[in-house]
Amino acid sequence: MTTSPLPVQPAPGVPVHAYWRGMAEVREDLRAARPLLVGLVLAGLPTGVLWWLLAPRADFQVTETGPVPVGPPAAEVRVADDAVFVLLLLGLGALAGAAAWRVRRGRGVGMLVALAVGTSAAAVLAWQLGELLAPPPTEAQLGEVGVEVTTGLVLSSLPGLAAAPFAALLVYLGYALLAADDGLDRS
Repeated sequence: MTTSPLPVQPAPGVPVHAYWRGMAEVREDLRAARPLLVGLVLAGLPTGVLWWLLAPRADFQVTETGPVPVGPPAAEVRVADDAVFVLLLLGLGALAGAAAWRVRRGRGVGMLVALAVGTSAAAVLAWQLGELLAPPPTEAQLGEVGVEVTTGLVLSSLPGLAAAPFAALLVYLGYALLAADDGLDRS
């Protein structure tokens, strides 16, 4: 006959969360990271506008036989849209990681969580705003002969959204590895 281990019961009158004292520290980190989180989410707006301004798009003249490229056709426009977006997100993530490290009293797990969530939300907001600012031509525009249309912005590679959180966490962890003491140089 095998005996099953008894579940650990907390001592009477002692709250369950008292057995792991790190939760208070994580809460403090999250409290310190709140302004950074809001700032990162709002940083998605200028990032989306920059994507809209910097990403190359192709112009087409609508003829009776269909759209014809105006100027030299750019076959890599779709890839260039994604590349510009990923480069912008990498820059945003690197800046976010460095900014998060500057918040001395909030260095820790809570800051990492806020950094990952904030940069992910900024990436999604930038993606949606960029596509909203540069929609593809409508069926009505494509059916009107003589009209010049421009391709819209479309993110073809959704894994590109992970560029900002990846860069932010990489920079933050790089700073943590270079910290002089085990306390992450908190003050």
